Amino acid sequence: MESVLKIVLAENFRAVFYAPFYACLELGFFRTQGLEVELVASPSPGAGIAAMIDGATHLVWGGPLRVLKDRDVSPVGPDSLVAFGEVATRDPFCLVGSAALEPFELSRLLELRLATVSEVPTPWLCLQEDLRDLGVDPARIVRASEGSMEGNLNALAQGQVDVIQVFEPFVTRAELRGIGISLQAASGRGPTAYTSFITTTSHLSRYDAAFRAMAAAIRSFPPWLASEGSVALARVVRGYYPHVEDEVLARSLARYQAAHLWSCRPEISRAGFDRLAQSMQNSGFIRTRAPYESCVAPWAIESA
Repeated sequence: MESVLKIVLAENFRAVFYAPFYACLELGFFRTQGLEVELVASPSPGAGIAAMIDGATHLVWGGPLRVLKDRDVSPVGPDSLVAFGEVATRDPFCLVGSAALEPFELSRLLELRLATVSEVPTPWLCLQEDLRDLGVDPARIVRASEGSMEGNLNALAQGQVDVIQVFEPFVTRAELRGIGISLQAASGRGPTAYTSFITTTSHLSRYDAAFRAMAAAIRSFPPWLASEGSVALARVVRGYYPHVEDEVLARSLARYQAAHLWSCRPEISRAGFDRLAQSMQNSGFIRTRAPYESCVAPWAIESA
């Protein structure tokens, strides 16, 4: 490890389900491991990867989807992406609609107008696989795919769509404003490798010890959360969400804690990785599925 243990970490985008990253910074878990971590913003989801390859940053956080896509479209080399340190082990998105739709089953989407997420590809890819599991062809869904989550929440309030796909804080805002309720939480599907650290193979070789220390740091979050709870977490990360109301933030984090959204461990879940890769391939987002072992840092491989 180099004498100066400063790591520049690119933030994919600001999201409530990324709270463990901010908490680890605020609670000093990285400093405890001998690291100085500088957090910088990416101009758009996924854009931080280009800056990392250019050497401006050491790593980013985001979906292993990026690693699988990279393996599908680019030859293996020093700039190939690799994942370690799983933080979100489940899908943070929910389907929100009127309480009158309960009891709700995914197959009912065939009869409804659905607004899906436009900001990132993973939620719709994963929902398509959920539909295929039920024998439903996703192509038959009447879907609005261009709106933002904020825009889709307004569309739901105005009756322009029946169901929207959103993450927190939009789920809680819908409930508090009487717009809709969570009809189905994607976290209930089980493991889906959703958020990890991502770097390049060359960076992994050069900064291996520092990255191992980062993976060790996030391991401190689950016992802290179990002891202190989501209310304390909301206080710790409050400054990262200036546009989220206090009650909304507290309820959002409590929902994610109850859903066991965060694993925060060095290893990447095999089951979660396989589910993500299957969703991507069956949706046509990738042509070939790279082996788990080639996409994960050697020391972050989960035992078979």
